[in-house]
Amino acid sequence: MKKQLVDWLCCPNCGGELHLNEAREANGEVESGHLTCMGCGHIYPVVSFVPRFVPSENYTSTFGFQWNRFRQTQLDSHSGLPISRERFFRETGWTSDDLTGKKVLDMGCGAGRFAEVALSSGAVVVGVDYSSAVDACWQNLGQHPNLHLIQADIYALPFHPKRFDFVYCLGVLQHTPDVKRAFMALPTQLRRGGRLAVDLYPKLPGNIHLLWPRYWLSPLTKSMPLSQLFRLVQAMVKFLLPVSILIGRIPLLGCKLRYVIPVANYEGVYPLSRTQLREWAILDTFDMLASTYDQPQSVKTLRGWFSLADFREIEVFRMGLLVGRGVRC
Repeated sequence: MKKQLVDWLCCPNCGGELHLNEAREANGEVESGHLTCMGCGHIYPVVSFVPRFVPSENYTSTFGFQWNRFRQTQLDSHSGLPISRERFFRETGWTSDDLTGKKVLDMGCGAGRFAEVALSSGAVVVGVDYSSAVDACWQNLGQHPNLHLIQADIYALPFHPKRFDFVYCLGVLQHTPDVKRAFMALPTQLRRGGRLAVDLYPKLPGNIHLLWPRYWLSPLTKSMPLSQLFRLVQAMVKFLLPVSILIGRIPLLGCKLRYVIPVANYEGVYPLSRTQLREWAILDTFDMLASTYDQPQSVKTLRGWFSLADFREIEVFRMGLLVGRGVRC
């Protein structure tokens, strides 16, 4: 943790000022210590360079498991492909120049695939995750001078309000217990004129998305021990990914029919090598079968949330995922 981060923080319990105590530094960063609230007295530890505002075990433990195991898989610097960069700018509608020198909140940073993109644009990025994925992000990007990392709850963010110019939350909201409440926690972090971008799984007409295997398998798989589920997913990918690939190559219908097979298949979507295709399949199949919450949303609902939160220039549309963005009034 960089000491200047303390100026941005407040107690998520009462909003009081925080004071850093018993700080132990390494390489110019605070490796351990405590943040003590001057109002209510709550104490929050700094562990392995990251301030921790939540218990280590929570409903996002599955994400911590997967991102620490696959911490580099989706980083463009590791894959050699601009997959995360292209998705980030396509969905947010921002440009690299927009972000230069700006304060950016990455809500649900995971292992840092999008934080890497924002940092490369010259932004000052605060990455927040509820899970131990922040440790994977630290290992990947922690030495970057413009990165700050926090383990915290989206429903109780430890920031003074209106501190950020940009906020993005990609691939996260549908995995929270109360999606609307999670969304509404984001606008308060933006300055007037600040910009927000989110994406979620889409809720399809007639709830036909419920026919996808992920929705009838996950009630069984999400209760399995993580190590057991991981072995199951490895076996599924070994045997079913080739089947999905063959089905996906059927003219006209293949791109839809392959969703019948319960493994993630990115052939023809991203130019991944055979090894990368398998690794991404294991990662995203585990993600869809392990998540405690999986709550798609409709265009109408997401647009309504942006309007309720007093945004202008609202855009909500399908781009594979359901994407929403706007400017804070």
